[in-house]
Amino acid sequence: SHSGHLLFLNRAPIKWHSQKQQTAETSAFSSEFVALKGCVEDAEHLRFKLRMFGIPMVDEHATNMFCDNESVVKNLTNLDSNLNKKHSSVACHFTRWCVAAGIVTLSWIATAENLVDCFTKRLAEAKRNCLFGNWTC
Repeated sequence: SHSGHLLFLNRAPIKWHSQKQQTAETSAFSSEFVALKGCVEDAEHLRFKLRMFGIPMVDEHATNMFCDNESVVKNLTNLDSNLNKKHSSVACHFTRWCVAAGIVTLSWIATAENLVDCFTKRLAEAKRNCLFGNWTC
């Protein structure tokens, strides 16, 4: 699987990440948790750096994150769910803790609107133009 995420600050993209996952996952569900953990870690690091630069971070405002896997989004709110694989379980619980602590909020986004797809898979020209509009011109 391939992981990717895109970080925005004040509606401007400031960081993107794309990498082949280091573990082989048997399902898109587990793969999405591993990718989401990396994104949450990057968001935490960015929040820390902004605080160190003296930029006030309002604690009650969590970082908004979007995921195109509806099962993953629903699973983060279900406290009874667990995963069988150890590394997937660690990623799941870490992400769930960050959501519960108010560091991030996770919402579902349709795959057709997911900007990160351009970093994780080949897209047809029509799909790229739909996602980016006039950015690439």
